Amino acid sequence: MTFHYPNGQPYLHHEAKKAKKQAASATTIFGKRGMSLEEELNESNQYYLAKEIAVVHKKPTPIQIVKVDYPQRSQAVIKEAYFKRPSTTDYNGVYHGHYIDFDAKETKSKTSFPLHNFHEHQVKHMDECLKQGGICFALIRFVVLDRIFVYPASNLITFWRAQMTGGRKSIPLDAVVADGVEINYQLNPLIPYLDGVDELIARTQQGGN
Repeated sequence: MTFHYPNGQPYLHHEAKKAKKQAASATTIFGKRGMSLEEELNESNQYYLAKEIAVVHKKPTPIQIVKVDYPQRSQAVIKEAYFKRPSTTDYNGVYHGHYIDFDAKETKSKTSFPLHNFHEHQVKHMDECLKQGGICFALIRFVVLDRIFVYPASNLITFWRAQMTGGRKSIPLDAVVADGVEINYQLNPLIPYLDGVDELIARTQQGGN
């Protein structure tokens, strides 16, 4: 079965992507333990769930089916489909009675985080969640610097709106460091991002961002 991304590019199966990465290993920068950021987060969420600390899951990507074969009347086989663009963020769940909602992004820039990594509908969704009292943020990894941050959605939204009126098209690293919470990798969970969420909750209770 063939899957395509919204731009029409074919989706590579995990093994195919693995082989492609190995072929380019001389110039490719990998995450911890050779895992992708998504895999690291999924493993961290499994740890949080097993320890009954939080229930956080990655939202499934909606799929549009375009070709189906019926080898038998009682059987349908999907032959071709496209990944549709998600309408919200990638992750959501519940932590200590708080609704949390976030998206994880990476950049190879050493000085700033490009805003084009986010889509307008994602920023709008986070803004709507904030208005309902949710804890929303971006998990940003600076790949080359090997640094990862929990960055408040409120600050992200400020930069996003500013670019619409002539502001810069990226968030400076200095701003991410100042307003975000830096997270250090550890054994379990691999990405302890809930430490950053604790800080965001504390700021909210104190009337901050």
